[in-house]
Amino acid sequence: MAVWDDVVGQDQVTERLAAAARDADAIVSTDSAAAAAPRGSQVAEEQSGASQMTHAWLFTGPPGSGRSTAARAFAAALQCVSPDRALGGAPGCGFCDGCHTALVGTHADVEIVRTDLLSIGVKETRDLVRRSSLSPAGGRWQVIVLEDADRLTEGAGNVLLKAIEEPAPRTVWLLCAPSIEDVLPTIRSRCRLLTLRTPPVSAVADVLVRRDGIPPEAAALAARATQGHIGRARRLATDERARARRAAVLKLPLRIDDIGGCLKAAQELIDAAGEDAKQVAEEVDTKETEELRAALGAASGTGGRMPRGTAGVMKELQDKQKRRSTRTQRDSLDLALIDLTGFYRDVLALQMGASVPIANDEVRDSIQRVAGGSTPERTLRRIEAVIACRGALDRNVAPLLAVEAMTAALRAG
Repeated sequence: MAVWDDVVGQDQVTERLAAAARDADAIVSTDSAAAAAPRGSQVAEEQSGASQMTHAWLFTGPPGSGRSTAARAFAAALQCVSPDRALGGAPGCGFCDGCHTALVGTHADVEIVRTDLLSIGVKETRDLVRRSSLSPAGGRWQVIVLEDADRLTEGAGNVLLKAIEEPAPRTVWLLCAPSIEDVLPTIRSRCRLLTLRTPPVSAVADVLVRRDGIPPEAAALAARATQGHIGRARRLATDERARARRAAVLKLPLRIDDIGGCLKAAQELIDAAGEDAKQVAEEVDTKETEELRAALGAASGTGGRMPRGTAGVMKELQDKQKRRSTRTQRDSLDLALIDLTGFYRDVLALQMGASVPIANDEVRDSIQRVAGGSTPERTLRRIEAVIACRGALDRNVAPLLAVEAMTAALRAG
């Protein structure tokens, strides 16, 4: 199975990446003098169109399009050591040690960076820049995959800019963001842009069956419900709690007949998001804390005394865990709002007599009931209310206040 097989519905993107991987392989295959040529000559070659390979790439596309999957696949192709290449085979076989370790995140020359916090700061970015200056241990490429480039602070972006402007030989930056507007103009102007699209529902269902072993009917339902979002479709098909939370969200439009119902529904959405954050904390925080305590030489047991001078390190970990909990809660709430937008999208489709398939077919009765009791204009205003709520949450408005305002607007229509 080639590394590109999991890049779903992105044929043009995979063709460009495969061509770049072939050119990158040709660069590695030359003698050491050519491989270590001055950066200026390499840039001239790229600008002349002689090579599809460059040192910085920006993967953009809507959530669920597979930006990070495409970046990982490209990183694996750059590290491919399959003997078939000598016989004319393309890099990215998916089976060799280079491909396998790059895909699972254990390759010495591939750094996969993702954050579960609200932002990526200067300190973390400087560590990445130092890593990028190292020569590749395997003699091929030093690859940095930054999955959340849109979360770079302004200061962190300026630190990264210097490394992209003057890259070390054989270093490749792969940045992922929802859109080019989410990245500093000075950074995106120095990257080769790849734009991914939302994959077709049928392609998502196929990959769930092929890769995750999900029954075809369940895979089709999950792919249709998430409208081509690969990660959410997999979670919906495999996690009973995710299905239960989604079912609760889809009942909300029928529970906001009065102000009391609006306030109660808003509180339940917030509570569900908080429960998600609590579950993550129970699974991760305790283990992290105990591992750090052991590394610092604390006495055995959760109540063991800590050595002198370690309070600051423990406080830093607690702050990190608190920020992660905040992001987890926001992400969970945002998923609920996306499901709610999908519900009203289906309502609008019925009201307008559109030929598009209903995404939430399992609640068709509720959709028909809401569609029959309102107008397309009111449905559009409701969709705008959900979008406004998401924007308010991005601006750090108190979650309960933002959701209460949304449910009141949904009731008014």
